[in-house]
Amino acid sequence: MSSTPPPVSDLPVLKLLNVESAYGPIKAIRGVSLQVRRGEIATVLGSNGAGKTTILKTISGIIDPRKGSIEFKGNDITAQDPALIVQQGLSHVPEGREVFPLLSVRDNLLMGAYTRQDRDGVATDIEAVYGYFPILRERAAQDAGLLSGGQQQMLAISRALMANPDLMLLDEPSLGLSPKLTKEIFEIVVRINRERGTTILLVEQNVARSLAISDRAYILDQGLIVHEGTAKDLLADEAIQNKYCAV
Repeated sequence: MSSTPPPVSDLPVLKLLNVESAYGPIKAIRGVSLQVRRGEIATVLGSNGAGKTTILKTISGIIDPRKGSIEFKGNDITAQDPALIVQQGLSHVPEGREVFPLLSVRDNLLMGAYTRQDRDGVATDIEAVYGYFPILRERAAQDAGLLSGGQQQMLAISRALMANPDLMLLDEPSLGLSPKLTKEIFEIVVRINRERGTTILLVEQNVARSLAISDRAYILDQGLIVHEGTAKDLLADEAIQNKYCAV
Protein backbone atom coordinates (compact mmCIF):
# COMPACT_ATOMS: atom_id res chain seq x y z
CA MET A 1 0.00 0.00 0.00
CA SER A 2 1.03 3.59 -0.59
CA SER A 3 2.79 5.54 2.15
CA THR A 4 1.48 8.80 0.68
CA PRO A 5 -0.76 10.70 3.10
CA PRO A 6 -4.46 10.38 2.22
CA PRO A 7 -6.17 13.42 0.72
CA VAL A 8 -7.51 15.72 3.42
CA SER A 9 -10.95 17.17 2.81
CA ASP A 10 -11.79 20.73 3.83
CA LEU A 11 -15.07 19.41 5.22
CA PRO A 12 -14.92 18.23 8.84
CA VAL A 13 -15.75 14.60 9.58
CA LEU A 14 -16.04 15.60 13.25
CA LYS A 15 -17.15 18.94 14.67
CA LEU A 16 -17.51 19.99 18.31
CA LEU A 17 -19.18 23.32 19.08
CA ASN A 18 -19.00 24.85 22.57
CA VAL A 19 -19.03 21.47 24.31
CA GLU A 20 -19.06 21.36 28.12
CA SER A 21 -18.83 18.15 30.14
CA ALA A 22 -18.57 17.63 33.88
CA TYR A 23 -18.14 15.08 36.62
CA GLY A 24 -20.74 16.14 39.15
CA PRO A 25 -20.13 19.81 39.97
CA ILE A 26 -16.64 19.83 38.42
CA LYS A 27 -16.41 21.03 34.82
CA ALA A 28 -13.83 18.95 32.96
CA ILE A 29 -14.11 20.69 29.59
CA ARG A 30 -15.46 24.21 29.15
CA GLY A 31 -16.75 25.40 25.80
CA VAL A 32 -14.52 23.23 23.62
CA SER A 33 -14.85 23.73 19.86
CA LEU A 34 -12.72 21.78 17.40
CA GLN A 35 -12.85 20.18 13.98
CA VAL A 36 -11.22 17.11 12.46
CA ARG A 37 -11.11 16.97 8.68
CA ARG A 38 -11.53 13.72 6.79
CA GLY A 39 -8.19 12.01 6.13
CA GLU A 40 -6.08 13.88 8.69
CA ILE A 41 -4.43 13.11 12.00
CA ALA A 42 -5.49 15.68 14.56
CA THR A 43 -4.19 15.76 18.10
CA VAL A 44 -5.37 17.19 21.41
CA LEU A 45 -2.46 17.84 23.73
CA GLY A 46 -2.12 18.91 27.32
CA SER A 47 -1.00 17.87 30.77
CA ASN A 48 -2.60 15.19 32.91
CA GLY A 49 -6.01 16.38 34.09
CA ALA A 50 -6.43 18.97 31.33
CA GLY A 51 -9.62 17.29 30.08
CA LYS A 52 -8.28 15.40 27.07
CA THR A 53 -9.83 12.03 27.95
CA THR A 54 -13.15 13.73 28.73
CA ILE A 55 -13.29 15.10 25.20
CA LEU A 56 -12.99 11.61 23.70
CA LYS A 57 -15.50 10.11 26.13
CA THR A 58 -17.96 12.86 25.27
CA ILE A 59 -17.53 12.32 21.54
CA SER A 60 -18.05 8.56 21.80
CA GLY A 61 -21.11 8.88 24.03
CA ILE A 62 -19.64 7.57 27.28
CA ILE A 63 -20.27 10.98 28.89
CA ASP A 64 -23.23 13.19 27.97
CA PRO A 65 -22.28 16.84 27.50
CA ARG A 66 -23.94 19.50 29.62
CA LYS A 67 -23.88 21.95 26.70
CA GLY A 68 -22.86 22.14 23.06
CA SER A 69 -23.16 19.85 20.06
CA ILE A 70 -21.17 17.11 18.33
CA GLU A 71 -21.48 16.30 14.63
CA PHE A 72 -20.00 13.22 12.96
CA LYS A 73 -20.14 12.98 9.18
CA GLY A 74 -22.74 15.75 9.19
CA ASN A 75 -25.05 14.01 11.66
CA ASP A 76 -25.75 15.17 15.21
CA ILE A 77 -24.45 12.46 17.58
CA THR A 78 -24.66 14.54 20.77
CA ALA A 79 -25.35 12.22 23.73
CA GLN A 80 -26.19 9.27 21.47
CA ASP A 81 -25.82 5.72 22.72
CA PRO A 82 -22.16 4.60 22.27
CA ALA A 83 -23.25 1.49 20.32
CA LEU A 84 -25.07 3.64 17.78
CA ILE A 85 -22.03 5.87 17.40
CA VAL A 86 -19.82 2.84 16.70
CA GLN A 87 -22.28 1.67 14.04
CA GLN A 88 -21.89 5.03 12.28
CA GLY A 89 -18.14 4.47 11.87
CA LEU A 90 -16.43 5.82 14.99
CA SER A 91 -14.09 3.67 17.11
CA HIS A 92 -12.61 4.61 20.48
CA VAL A 93 -9.37 3.16 21.89
CA PRO A 94 -9.61 4.10 25.57
CA GLU A 95 -6.82 5.04 27.93
CA GLY A 96 -5.51 1.94 29.69
CA ARG A 97 -6.26 -0.43 26.76
CA GLU A 98 -9.23 -2.24 28.36
CA VAL A 99 -8.91 -5.49 26.42
CA PHE A 100 -11.07 -8.49 27.34
CA PRO A 101 -8.48 -10.31 29.48
CA LEU A 102 -10.11 -13.77 29.52
CA LEU A 103 -10.73 -13.86 25.77
CA SER A 104 -8.07 -14.86 23.26
CA VAL A 105 -6.35 -12.28 21.10
CA ARG A 106 -8.33 -13.47 18.08
CA ASP A 107 -11.63 -13.33 19.96
CA ASN A 108 -10.82 -9.78 21.08
CA LEU A 109 -10.38 -8.87 17.42
CA LEU A 110 -13.67 -10.50 16.50
CA MET A 111 -15.38 -8.54 19.27
CA GLY A 112 -14.23 -5.38 17.50
CA ALA A 113 -16.06 -6.53 14.38
CA TYR A 114 -19.35 -7.38 16.10
CA THR A 115 -21.33 -4.80 14.09
CA ARG A 116 -20.16 -6.19 10.73
CA GLN A 117 -21.84 -8.76 8.52
CA ASP A 118 -19.13 -9.04 5.82
CA ARG A 119 -17.24 -12.19 6.84
CA ASP A 120 -14.74 -11.91 4.01
CA GLY A 121 -13.99 -8.32 4.96
CA VAL A 122 -13.52 -9.28 8.60
CA ALA A 123 -11.07 -12.02 7.62
CA THR A 124 -9.18 -9.56 5.42
CA ASP A 125 -8.95 -7.03 8.24
CA ILE A 126 -7.70 -9.64 10.70
CA GLU A 127 -4.86 -10.34 8.31
CA ALA A 128 -4.27 -6.59 7.94
CA VAL A 129 -3.91 -6.04 11.69
CA TYR A 130 -1.60 -9.04 11.93
CA GLY A 131 0.47 -7.26 9.29
CA TYR A 132 0.67 -4.16 11.47
CA PHE A 133 1.40 -6.13 14.64
CA PRO A 134 2.89 -9.56 13.81
CA ILE A 135 3.16 -10.47 17.50
CA LEU A 136 -0.64 -10.65 17.62
CA ARG A 137 -0.61 -13.46 15.05
CA GLU A 138 1.90 -15.33 17.19
CA ARG A 139 -0.29 -14.84 20.29
CA ALA A 140 -3.66 -15.27 18.55
CA ALA A 141 -4.78 -18.16 20.79
CA GLN A 142 -3.39 -16.65 24.01
CA ASP A 143 -5.60 -14.92 26.59
CA ALA A 144 -5.30 -11.16 26.11
CA GLY A 145 -4.73 -10.64 29.83
CA LEU A 146 -1.41 -12.45 29.53
CA LEU A 147 -0.01 -9.98 26.99
CA SER A 148 2.49 -7.30 27.96
CA GLY A 149 1.30 -3.71 28.25
CA GLY A 150 2.66 -2.84 24.84
CA GLN A 151 1.05 -5.89 23.25
CA GLN A 152 -2.28 -5.02 24.86
CA GLN A 153 -2.03 -1.54 23.36
CA MET A 154 -1.43 -3.12 19.95
CA LEU A 155 -4.48 -5.33 20.49
CA ALA A 156 -6.66 -2.41 21.59
CA ILE A 157 -5.78 -0.45 18.44
CA SER A 158 -6.32 -3.53 16.28
CA ARG A 159 -9.68 -4.29 17.87
CA ALA A 160 -10.82 -0.73 17.08
CA LEU A 161 -9.68 -1.17 13.47
CA MET A 162 -11.79 -4.31 13.14
CA ALA A 163 -14.89 -2.10 13.13
CA ASN A 164 -13.53 -0.59 9.89
CA PRO A 165 -14.00 2.95 11.24
CA ASP A 166 -14.02 6.23 9.36
CA LEU A 167 -12.68 7.92 12.51
CA MET A 168 -10.60 6.42 15.29
CA LEU A 169 -10.17 8.10 18.69
CA LEU A 170 -6.87 7.19 20.36
CA ASP A 171 -6.45 8.01 24.05
CA GLU A 172 -2.85 8.16 25.31
CA PRO A 173 -1.49 5.27 23.20
CA SER A 174 2.03 5.82 24.58
CA LEU A 175 0.96 5.66 28.24
CA GLY A 176 3.30 3.40 30.22
CA LEU A 177 5.26 2.25 27.17
CA SER A 178 9.01 2.33 26.63
CA PRO A 179 10.40 4.86 24.16
CA LYS A 180 11.02 2.04 21.66
CA LEU A 181 7.44 0.78 21.84
CA THR A 182 6.09 4.33 21.76
CA LYS A 183 7.99 4.96 18.51
CA GLU A 184 6.62 1.74 17.05
CA ILE A 185 3.02 2.55 18.01
CA PHE A 186 3.24 6.04 16.51
CA GLU A 187 4.69 4.64 13.28
CA ILE A 188 1.74 2.25 13.02
CA VAL A 189 -0.72 5.08 13.66
CA VAL A 190 0.77 6.91 10.67
CA ARG A 191 0.56 3.75 8.54
CA ILE A 192 -3.09 3.25 9.45
CA ASN A 193 -3.85 6.81 8.40
CA ARG A 194 -1.90 6.60 5.16
CA GLU A 195 -2.69 3.07 4.06
CA ARG A 196 -6.32 2.82 5.15
CA GLY A 197 -7.28 6.48 4.96
CA THR A 198 -8.59 6.33 8.53
CA THR A 199 -9.08 9.75 10.11
CA ILE A 200 -7.52 9.87 13.57
CA LEU A 201 -8.09 12.06 16.61
CA LEU A 202 -5.22 11.48 19.01
CA VAL A 203 -5.01 12.50 22.66
CA GLU A 204 -1.51 12.58 24.11
CA GLN A 205 0.87 14.04 26.70
CA ASN A 206 3.85 13.38 24.43
CA VAL A 207 3.65 16.75 22.69
CA ALA A 208 6.70 16.70 20.42
CA ARG A 209 6.11 13.19 19.07
CA SER A 210 2.38 13.82 18.54
CA LEU A 211 2.93 17.09 16.69
CA ALA A 212 5.51 15.38 14.48
CA ILE A 213 2.88 12.99 13.04
CA SER A 214 -0.18 15.27 13.05
CA ASP A 215 -1.74 17.67 10.58
CA ARG A 216 -3.62 19.84 13.07
CA ALA A 217 -3.37 20.25 16.83
CA TYR A 218 -5.25 21.70 19.77
CA ILE A 219 -3.66 22.37 23.15
CA LEU A 220 -5.93 22.01 26.15
CA ASP A 221 -5.34 23.62 29.53
CA GLN A 222 -7.79 23.25 32.43
CA GLY A 223 -10.61 22.29 30.10
CA LEU A 224 -10.06 25.13 27.61
CA ILE A 225 -8.49 25.17 24.15
CA VAL A 226 -5.62 27.65 24.57
CA HIS A 227 -3.77 27.10 21.27
CA GLU A 228 -4.76 25.64 17.91
CA GLY A 229 -3.28 25.52 14.45
CA THR A 230 -1.32 23.32 12.11
CA ALA A 231 0.94 20.88 13.88
CA LYS A 232 3.90 22.26 11.93
CA ASP A 233 3.27 25.80 13.17
CA LEU A 234 2.76 24.74 16.79
CA LEU A 235 5.89 22.60 16.71
CA ALA A 236 7.89 25.59 15.48
CA ASP A 237 6.46 27.94 18.13
CA GLU A 238 9.17 28.58 20.70
CA ALA A 239 6.72 29.47 23.47
CA ILE A 240 4.85 26.20 22.97
CA GLN A 241 8.12 24.29 22.84
CA ASN A 242 9.17 25.79 26.17
CA LYS A 243 5.84 25.34 27.93
CA TYR A 244 4.50 22.06 26.59
CA CYS A 245 7.15 19.95 24.92
CA ALA A 246 8.67 19.04 28.26
CA VAL A 247 5.33 17.52 29.32
